[in-house]
Amino acid sequence: MGFGRPVNYKGIEKKKALWGWIFVLPGVLLFLIFSFYPIMDAFRNTFYNVRLLSLRKPQFVGFQNYIQVVRSASFLSSMKATIIFTLEAFIPLTLFSLVFGFVITTRKMAQKTLQMLIYAPAVFSSVVAALIWTLLFDPRGLANATINFIMSTPGVDHRWLTDPKMLQLSTAAIYVWKYVGYFSIIFVTGIAKIPQSTLEAAVIDGAGAFQTIRRIIMPLLRPTTVMVSIVAMLNCMKSFSTQYLFTQKGAPLEPINVVTLSIYNTAIKELNISKACVMSVILFLIMMALTAVRLQSSERDKVNY
Repeated sequence: MGFGRPVNYKGIEKKKALWGWIFVLPGVLLFLIFSFYPIMDAFRNTFYNVRLLSLRKPQFVGFQNYIQVVRSASFLSSMKATIIFTLEAFIPLTLFSLVFGFVITTRKMAQKTLQMLIYAPAVFSSVVAALIWTLLFDPRGLANATINFIMSTPGVDHRWLTDPKMLQLSTAAIYVWKYVGYFSIIFVTGIAKIPQSTLEAAVIDGAGAFQTIRRIIMPLLRPTTVMVSIVAMLNCMKSFSTQYLFTQKGAPLEPINVVTLSIYNTAIKELNISKACVMSVILFLIMMALTAVRLQSSERDKVNY
């Protein structure tokens, strides 16, 4: 009784690898053309004097653009505005997302409805969200009416879009409102992955709700928390649409002149592509550094735990 020819597993693996590269190649090409090349070109432009719409050949200036940007008062002011906005938006965004994640998970009735209501703002584009809140923050809008009703101060204008402090809080509040649902769903997914047997064992051992959350759920939820905190922090640092739209509606520029808005104004209004690229590179390096620090601290906590 004879056996068939031996299967050439090595040939099959080569064919699988070939087809894998064929399917991946379009995505790789699109990334190289529309992402990697612009990044490298922007980094190259930082060493030249590139002016938008200029027909002159760019001249090599070395690190002169970096020195001018770092010493610029406007750039330092935009960094300050970015830090303030990131802190005002990132902390409540992460905390509220975690709280809503627990609320949605522990609900036994109307869970899907609550999940949909919390997530709904994430569907809107940033421009639409900013336009909606522009109407709410109008002197005759719902924001003033609500605060005046609660505080019994009829007719008072709280200057949501004109007072510097209120303007900063308004932009942060819009960002939290828009993205809290998105990150809440991520926390819901992370909580759902916790083994039910672990939670049941904690109940059997007599752990209360607070102890279960603090001692079991939060440590097991650490990878999700790290991922959410990194993504939320990076998104806050990249915020642009709300600040841009508010300034176009007449809001003062300085309190919300974040780095991304400063990059836009430098490139489009001042026509200085080189300095805009320098600010982009600096922002990119800061974001990468903060991400690395957060990941490193997460690994250190994991070891200690």
